[in-house]
Amino acid sequence: MDLNKRIQQQFDDSAQIKQHSRDMLAQPIADAAQMMVHCLLNDGKILVCGNGGSAADAQHFAAELLNRFEIERPGLAAVALTTDSSVLTSIANDYDFSQIFSKQVRALGMANDVLLAISTSGNSANVVQAIAAAHEREMHVIALTGRDGGAMGAMLREGDEHICVPAQRTARIQEVHLLALHCLCDAIDYLLLGDE
Repeated sequence: MDLNKRIQQQFDDSAQIKQHSRDMLAQPIADAAQMMVHCLLNDGKILVCGNGGSAADAQHFAAELLNRFEIERPGLAAVALTTDSSVLTSIANDYDFSQIFSKQVRALGMANDVLLAISTSGNSANVVQAIAAAHEREMHVIALTGRDGGAMGAMLREGDEHICVPAQRTARIQEVHLLALHCLCDAIDYLLLGDE
């Protein structure tokens, strides 16, 4: 296979998993958006966490809410728990890397807040601990995962939401995660401001 064909196959594979995911994920994404809007309208905030590419997605999503997505609106309360290097390194050094998000959730999270927990495998230990901490704080959780949802999917409670991409390859899961996050941004703006 020549390089051009290999690249074209990547596009085809990405398009196919997005089409395959569309009907399966539309309702969980809509439910998650409604949960987030309810949180924001009741003076809550959205905490977001993940590792690696999922950390980048967490920051991207928080920025889209805090600043704006596609239309002008007031900023919405969102915090990426992946950005403060002093906090992250002090927790990892003094305790354990698996606690870098859970300690932040316990310190910052309130009962009206929502945790958006991102992991392609659903098994990231520090994200799993963040979900446990969110439940302790009586927060709702939205898990954005792939494959079979892993440990994260198994620990969700009634009132939580699971957006699980039906794919195995990390790259394909991440591509659908980005689309799902953009769908959430669009749906939140629509629910708050209508169809402008």
